Amino acid sequence: MSQDALAKRQFGHRARLALSSAEVSKIDDQAHAGRALWNLLHTWWQMMPKEKRTLTNADAAIRQAREEIDFLAALPAQAAQAVLKTYFRAWKNCWEHRADAPNFKGRFRTVMSVDIPQGRDLHITRVHRRWGMVNIPKVGRVRFRWTKDLPVGKCAGAENRITGARLVKDTLGWHIAFRVQTLQHKPEPHQGPDIGIDMSVTVPLALSDGTTYEHGEWLTQREKAKLLHLEQRAAQRKPGEHTSRRLHHTYDRIAGLRAKAKRRALDWQHRTTTTIARTYGTVVVEALTITNMVTSARGTIEAPGKNVAQKSGLNRSISGEAWGRTVTLLTYKTARLGGILVKVPAPGTSRRCSACGLTMPGSRESQAVFVCKNPDCGWSGNADHNAARNVLHLYWTGLALVPAAGRAVVRRAKRVKPAAARQAGISRPQPGEHFNR
Repeated sequence: MSQDALAKRQFGHRARLALSSAEVSKIDDQAHAGRALWNLLHTWWQMMPKEKRTLTNADAAIRQAREEIDFLAALPAQAAQAVLKTYFRAWKNCWEHRADAPNFKGRFRTVMSVDIPQGRDLHITRVHRRWGMVNIPKVGRVRFRWTKDLPVGKCAGAENRITGARLVKDTLGWHIAFRVQTLQHKPEPHQGPDIGIDMSVTVPLALSDGTTYEHGEWLTQREKAKLLHLEQRAAQRKPGEHTSRRLHHTYDRIAGLRAKAKRRALDWQHRTTTTIARTYGTVVVEALTITNMVTSARGTIEAPGKNVAQKSGLNRSISGEAWGRTVTLLTYKTARLGGILVKVPAPGTSRRCSACGLTMPGSRESQAVFVCKNPDCGWSGNADHNAARNVLHLYWTGLALVPAAGRAVVRRAKRVKPAAARQAGISRPQPGEHFNR
């Protein structure tokens, strides 16, 4: 088989670690040492002149800090080098306008993690149908939950191997995320139809063909009542009051319930996006600026905002739907299956009629009902369905957001007939006739 039909792909596999209290303490010390090393490196970067901010000088500074500061020795040398490379990569992403500038990492708002950059240090073995063993530097051999086959032993090779791992701590404890590199076939172009997707709070995903994907509450009524009770108990703590062990236990239970809701939401998003990526060849979504959508309406003292409580509830609902994560999942899943994801401008899609293409005042009578006020049209239907059809129509007319000069700009893309039209031999609808063929 030709090399053009193959491609290297890296993916991660996360597994839960079974650790004793002593092992948890050792990994915690490594994570805190890594965070402190990042902060020391950031301080060094701010103090040094620009001509001396080099990788060689930073490496020398790290070596000196590990010799002079005792608790930094808890972090393995290779993990310390990984912190250095990650810090320099963060600045490179900032200079290329892909991320903000790196900053200090706080103790309570930073995800605790330790990197194991080399796969040969892991020495993974499978000891049971459900458990495996992995070597963690300066900790020893620990067990992890075996939920997916890994390329170890005879199954490993130059084209399918584990290149490293990362220890990550969340509400459930420490997990290990293996970095697996494998050689896979490049997917054939997906022959499925085009689809437009409208995302909202009431109907999470509404498709242009009339399909909707909805979900219930992430927590049951009993779990929501328990969470409310725990949050009220935690809110009774007075400022400056000593945090007791009982209150720490309350915080842990609150975090556990919130993590349970997040896991259920992520599971629903994975299953839904997988179904969409397998069914459709081109997925068209709106380019939403979510950070601007969830800004507070509080205002200032001179100009106080209106309906602050209602806007706060809407912001929580938008954040709970995690639209950005849905788009991220669709992006890599469609690419893996040979499809494509396209973003189009969002303004006006919910107020424009998908049948006649006109925007008339009062057409959207409610959250769910859209009735076109154009006397020559009068189309009526579900408002979310109408918005999804408009999203798809923007792609069909060639209006798509493409990256240019580091930012997203509007540019007319090359007009290509959708897969369904190519197969049926019909032309793309012109503006104003959308679905009325």
